[in-house]
Amino acid sequence: MFPEKRWLNKEFRGLLEQNIFANFKLVLETHFMQMRLVLKSGEQSLPFMVWSAGQREFVPLLLGLYWLLPSLPFTHRSRIKWVVLEELEMGLHPRAIETVLLIVLELVVRGYRVCLSTHTAQVLEALWALRNLRANRASPQALLNMFDAPVTPSLRRLAETVMTKQIKVYYFDPTSGATRDISALDVDSEDVGEDGWGGLSEFSGRVNAAVARAVANAERVGHA
Repeated sequence: MFPEKRWLNKEFRGLLEQNIFANFKLVLETHFMQMRLVLKSGEQSLPFMVWSAGQREFVPLLLGLYWLLPSLPFTHRSRIKWVVLEELEMGLHPRAIETVLLIVLELVVRGYRVCLSTHTAQVLEALWALRNLRANRASPQALLNMFDAPVTPSLRRLAETVMTKQIKVYYFDPTSGATRDISALDVDSEDVGEDGWGGLSEFSGRVNAAVARAVANAERVGHA
């Protein structure tokens, strides 16, 4: 079931193989009259319960992506308008999250409207970078370099198209129960929800501040 030429473009298959499946194949095999999904490398078969958390979380999403993204370019399931993904980062290594985000951009290019919920700053970092690359008229290659993706004609078309798409980001404030538009993702905003990206970047901000104070104190002591 993976890698399989009938589903997903070869660039995505290569990135998934590298960053999620670690060169294992996803196989549906018969075992004592039962069908089961295993990860297979040579004669070694790994059953579901010994997969990594990310592999267990991702495989159901992979099967959905197979249906939404046939290998033929620009194909779109006409009766599907929205694709809703909740916490796509669950269990995944940061490099794997990059790969899944790139595939999500392919959903956008194919004409789906995509709604993501997330608890990781990495997703918002990608959207913040995309906004700034577009505002500064960066080349499509800059976007692909950000994802460490191969610069092929199909991925270049993806990047060119994505740079024209509208992106909106909303933050749900659990204190007030209100939802606010923080699409600018302005880290210098006076809005508490926007400057900390809904709380997702607050820890990084405190880390930077703590290190900056420590460096300043050390320099002051050294010059004393």
